[in-house]
Amino acid sequence: MGKRYFCDYCDRSFQDNLHNRKKHLNGVQHLRAKRLWYDLFRDAAAILQEEQTKKPCRKFLQTGQCDFGSNCRFSHMTEQDLEKLSAQVQGEQRSKDLRQEGADVPPGAIEDWLEKRAKRLSVAQSN
Repeated sequence: MGKRYFCDYCDRSFQDNLHNRKKHLNGVQHLRAKRLWYDLFRDAAAILQEEQTKKPCRKFLQTGQCDFGSNCRFSHMTEQDLEKLSAQVQGEQRSKDLRQEGADVPPGAIEDWLEKRAKRLSVAQSN
């Protein structure tokens, strides 16, 4: 039967020969799975910047679904999602600035504070 190649991105295996491996590595499914994997580790600031430049997806806003999914060239984020992401970016920037100044901040302290503040603001706005 021969050797088998297992692709960690796609979570599948196939007979390992030059033709099969080249076909798989250049395939749409593999490239999409690889991009999704690396998107998990992207910086929040880069995601925010990219999402702010995109126009909102009309189909996603109307129905809550989009046929293109993660391949859609339009944004699937709501205003609330963008605000949360912006708060996360600001929190990361503040903690980075504090670390550069030499302040000793416990990990997660700023994120917890921002989360509590956002909850307080949402409660205050609803009242």
